[in-house]
Amino acid sequence: MIEPMRERVVAACDGASKGNPGPAGWAWVVSDDAETPARWEAGALGTATNNIAELTALERLLTATDPDVPLEVRMDSQYAMKAVTTWLPGWKRNGWRTAAGKPVANQELVVRIDELLQDRSVDFRYVPAHQVDGDPLNDFADRAASQAATAQRPAGSALGSPEPPPSPVAPASAS
Repeated sequence: MIEPMRERVVAACDGASKGNPGPAGWAWVVSDDAETPARWEAGALGTATNNIAELTALERLLTATDPDVPLEVRMDSQYAMKAVTTWLPGWKRNGWRTAAGKPVANQELVVRIDELLQDRSVDFRYVPAHQVDGDPLNDFADRAASQAATAQRPAGSALGSPEPPPSPVAPASAS
């Protein structure tokens, strides 16, 4: 079945690391027109940092979506968002060195994301994590990434996985 051409795809991605570094996982979710989860995927990374998990989630989302359709990406990682929107041009100019002259952390993932962003319309939207009445897509991605980090098993709509379980404790606010 051919999906109808969409004006814009709204999605979220998130990474989780239980220990930082520790057991890590990533997840992305693509919404339907009503902005409810339609398609999602999550995976395990073994032992990794939260930043690697966040960047991997973004890389997998970009790989899984049609580059010809404008994409809105909701994420709660300031690091991952700034890495690919703010810091990347300077890193490239500086030969993949930070302003302090150090090698860029997670360079391979950032380079891959940069390649996936070429000639593509992507609008990044920061959404605060773990908010009551927060962004439901980001919450879904957060729960799926946490489950993948803990279980160290892939999950997703294509695998027939059930929706990830709710967070064990409903947080009152971000801490």
